[in-house]
Amino acid sequence: MRTATVTRKTAETDISVEINLDGTGDYDNQTGVGFFDHMLDQLARHSLIDMTIRAKGDYHIDDHHTVEDTGIALGQALVQALGDKKGIRRYGECHLPMDDAQVRCALDLSARPFLIWNVALPAQRIGAFDTELVREFFQALSTHGGITLHIDQLHGFNSHHIAEAAFKAVARALRLAVETDPRKADAIPSTKGAL
Repeated sequence: MRTATVTRKTAETDISVEINLDGTGDYDNQTGVGFFDHMLDQLARHSLIDMTIRAKGDYHIDDHHTVEDTGIALGQALVQALGDKKGIRRYGECHLPMDDAQVRCALDLSARPFLIWNVALPAQRIGAFDTELVREFFQALSTHGGITLHIDQLHGFNSHHIAEAAFKAVARALRLAVETDPRKADAIPSTKGAL
């Protein structure tokens, strides 16, 4: 089983993440940030990665540390669950439409983190959620998951739809990338022999 459990405790947050890469997209995410929970649920459901996340943060300041540190812990869990990455497809991509929004994601589980973020969320808030934190989450996920991650907004004017399309596009691309390639299930997907 390709599973991982990561805990991260700082003066600002207390986070635990459990994932199963070979799941069915079951989720139980409770971060104390409602919209963020909704996005994490989408990430699990559409990647087919079972995900249980618990987070407590310094909400009296804002949600920044909770969202960022959840991205860090989730990235670390992905690295742990993937191990040496033998047999994975490595690459994934998706064009995800959601009403007015269309977001494209392409990613590489390369161990070389890099985020390209071409997304404009016109509203400063979705409910009580600061939309700047969407990028912060994906930056942390990319950095600590060793993911080359490109996210590009092609269309959209509704911030909720754009953000949700981004999470779903990343999820669908991640689903492809972590899957076992039946033609090369015993090989590292790199001419270097290591990722």
